[in-house]
Amino acid sequence: MTAADAYAELVRRSKELGVLNSCAAVLGWDQQTYMPAKGAGLRGEQMAFLAALSHQKFTDPKIGELLAAVEGSDAVANPEADAAANVREWRRAYDRATKLPEALVAELARVTTQAQQAWEQAKKANQFATFRPLLERVVELKRQEADAVGFKEHRYNALIEEYEPGTTVADLKALFAGLTKQLVPLIQKFADLPKKPDRSVLEREYAVDRQRLFAESAAVAIGYDFAAGRLDTTSHPFCSGFGPGDCRITTRYNPRSFSDAFFGVLHETGHAVYEQNLPAEHFGTPLGVACSFGVHESQSRLWENQVGRGRPFWDHFFPRLRQAFPAAVGDVSPDTFYAAINDVRPSLIRVEADEATYNLHIALRFELELALLSGDLAVVDLPDAWNTRFTALFGLTVPDDTRGCLQDIHWAFGGIGYFPTYTLGNLYAAQFMAAAKTQLGAESLEGDIRRGEFGRLKEWLVKNIHRHGQRFRAAELCRRVTGSSLVPEPFVAHLNEKYTALQAVC
Repeated sequence: MTAADAYAELVRRSKELGVLNSCAAVLGWDQQTYMPAKGAGLRGEQMAFLAALSHQKFTDPKIGELLAAVEGSDAVANPEADAAANVREWRRAYDRATKLPEALVAELARVTTQAQQAWEQAKKANQFATFRPLLERVVELKRQEADAVGFKEHRYNALIEEYEPGTTVADLKALFAGLTKQLVPLIQKFADLPKKPDRSVLEREYAVDRQRLFAESAAVAIGYDFAAGRLDTTSHPFCSGFGPGDCRITTRYNPRSFSDAFFGVLHETGHAVYEQNLPAEHFGTPLGVACSFGVHESQSRLWENQVGRGRPFWDHFFPRLRQAFPAAVGDVSPDTFYAAINDVRPSLIRVEADEATYNLHIALRFELELALLSGDLAVVDLPDAWNTRFTALFGLTVPDDTRGCLQDIHWAFGGIGYFPTYTLGNLYAAQFMAAAKTQLGAESLEGDIRRGEFGRLKEWLVKNIHRHGQRFRAAELCRRVTGSSLVPEPFVAHLNEKYTALQAVC
């Protein structure tokens, strides 16, 4: 078999797996949206079956033979060529997958399906004890996964590799230490503002049906194609990209809070616009998959925060907000509203946190995940550990587990190692936006946004980030787009700029 024939067969098999995995993704979306509660048992078996089948197909020894036939050939001589990028990522994934027993893969799918249902019920009832046995099982299975894959220094390194290839615990510890050192005095500057933003204007009556329409209009404006997606309600917002023509987002509504749903929709729309603009012709191969979870998160953070909490955005949308909610914001000035959506103060809930304190929420979870994986922290002691560390970081007392260690779904679906990508995404977002302003012209881009014209920014993102898929690893993509490796300075500069703006209106 020639290298060309071997590569063609790899593409065929990869695309077949893409279709299979998209089926599992649809079931995962349904589980979080419309599946009846009593369907969890069957859904667990369905997910276990599909996970095992996908694992069988991808770990077929023939895949290894095909990869060996292509590696070293002229087809991969150019490291930026389609074949080279695909083969590089197939090899990384294949070597990892072949180390995982099929039984472990199936059991993880089965247990995490059950755990997500148990988590949702435990969160509603504020009963960590009912979730604990399944969380203990998830943690044990993730330890087994890390041990099977192999690691240096810490099990966590084996798990973060799945989300952000090339990143290590040492990298993350240095990142969080340096970032926290800069954030703490900055957060204090916000706290010392002579006049605090009036957040109560966001906590008036906002009818849910109008919230939905307003959020949908913003999603369409920044580039979400509803003919290739939909917006549904769930307990924990997320985006599911199944493949070309089908990428769905969810949110949750609070009639007494405008920010929860609106900024949640902007966030998930950022993810969805990325998914909808991956090259459809490469679906099922690495070139049709997002670069990394951190880069994916950068797209949601860019639209939610860099754009959506900016003054130019609301110069366009605030008059429309008044039309949609005259009773709620009819007496609110643009300055008051802008200050409210950019208020910085410690809070209990990660997804409701401001831009500055958000990363402290991630630092907390990263610290606890390391301890859970190493065995230094038992699951039974997680609530107390969470509460103690949260008070030390934020100066707040956690009133219950629902607003404490039960607030996130990630551990239920086995996403240990996922949380740090949120902070990476915040940093990438600021650095990408700074590059976009430089290349497109800051004043010109702000003028576009002020007029509600987002096309140039979207196309810049498509050209520089979306269309590449996994052609480059995240660090290399960042260097190519911004001319620099990932650094915290653009993010800190963004916050300082916002602080200066708030000084003028508070």
